[in-house]
Amino acid sequence: MEQFHQVIRWKDFRSAARFIVPEKRKAFTKARIALNDERDLTITDYEIEDGQLSEDGTRAFIQSRIQWMRLPSASEHVSVVTSEFVYQHGTWLLERQDEGPFADELR
Repeated sequence: MEQFHQVIRWKDFRSAARFIVPEKRKAFTKARIALNDERDLTITDYEIEDGQLSEDGTRAFIQSRIQWMRLPSASEHVSVVTSEFVYQHGTWLLERQDEGPFADELR
């Protein structure tokens, strides 16, 4: 989760896509291009607040606070985001987010 936050903060969306489950990578990448996120999206800060592991150890639920803005709006948004990671083939991959700048393609 920490690495995912770091790469999105630096607008490295190609690397960010590698942290996402394969079936949602294409939609994530298309949305970054369509929304001009390399130019228009800025993640100003983030803080990982909490994490919970499922009983079977295959899912992790991470709560973080993300501060972001997307032009043309000059307003900063603060979103409390719950990210659901799934353990697949020896690695943790992001499957869902309920809020924040990527919620539409990661629901």
